[in-house]
Amino acid sequence: MNMAPAAKSSAKSVAAAAGSVATPLSSSKSGPSLPIISVSAGPTLFEAAERVPGETLDDIRADLGECTRCRLHKARTKIVFGVGNPKAELVFVGEGPGHDEDIQGEPFVGRAGKLLTQMIEAMSLRREDVYICNVVKCRPPENRLPDKDEIAVCSPFLLRQLAAIQPKVICCLGACSAQTLLATNQGISRFRGEWFDFRGSKLIATYHPAYLLRNPPAKSEVWKDLQKVMAVLGLQPKKR
Repeated sequence: MNMAPAAKSSAKSVAAAAGSVATPLSSSKSGPSLPIISVSAGPTLFEAAERVPGETLDDIRADLGECTRCRLHKARTKIVFGVGNPKAELVFVGEGPGHDEDIQGEPFVGRAGKLLTQMIEAMSLRREDVYICNVVKCRPPENRLPDKDEIAVCSPFLLRQLAAIQPKVICCLGACSAQTLLATNQGISRFRGEWFDFRGSKLIATYHPAYLLRNPPAKSEVWKDLQKVMAVLGLQPKKR
């Protein structure tokens, strides 16, 4: 499907903003390093999104309103904005709501959400200690990946959420959120577990809980990634 001119403009802004602020902090894997896209000077994503200095999550939610900015609104039940501590040191970012999230209006409440809760608790945290959100706020039909134009329209609100929270660590769950914030089309296996600087926060990507439900052996790799996050935040694993 062709993107409308406005969506194409927004997509360029997304690439400009993410590409100009995400830089790798270290690399321990062999092979080509992840390319961080450089874009010529132009309006930043925050300017495009009319970001207001000092705005809160409530301000951003009010600005989002009963959004009809892209086609995803046509089949949604509820907008899934985000949930958790507005001053969280750790933010988890997924791709978009699923069926259960669409019904309840809260991110990660289905089977994958229950697994994410277990992951958070294993880190000696509670769901209410962190913030959880997605790249898009409405459920894509049949749980498909969000299209590029949908991401271009909705991701400015994600960027504003991250700016309002100013977390120490952003943990991207799955390729969609990582590729959006890092402005890359590289597969997640190329940079999973690596640290990047993202507008003053440290960003790391790991596999999505839904992937772990289909591929349980990958849980050990995700636990290694979460241990890196715990080290940055000064956390110890939960005692059994």
